[in-house]
Amino acid sequence: MSYTPYSTLHRQKGISLIGLILSLGVLILLAMLAMKVAPTAIEYNSIRKAIVTAKNAGSTIREVQVSFDKQAEVGYFDAVAGKDLVIVKNGEEIEVSFSYDVKIHLFGPANLLMEYSGTTAKSGIVATKPVKAENK
Repeated sequence: MSYTPYSTLHRQKGISLIGLILSLGVLILLAMLAMKVAPTAIEYNSIRKAIVTAKNAGSTIREVQVSFDKQAEVGYFDAVAGKDLVIVKNGEEIEVSFSYDVKIHLFGPANLLMEYSGTTAKSGIVATKPVKAENK
């Protein structure tokens, strides 16, 4: 009878120690990234809800800005202020848009740039502020 030390019944199954360490390292990096990005995503959702509330609360551009600033105080966000909103009045309909960037430092020279924008327009197109021409 011949003896085979590596028969299919006696083979070890599972992950090696090096594989486990590398897998945990990747999971930790992803968790750290998620912990840095999650607050900005929560703030973005708060801003989106605040522009809808501000749009419904005001009938003039100034009223919308004041209402948004009050929502910002309650929601504890400061990435966008009422003066930063792009408010377009088409007849009786008011459309409110915003756009901002968040730069998240990861490590060393590495940064992550998040570009957020939103609107209440039915078309979904975010209005931008007109660029002022410079006199040369």
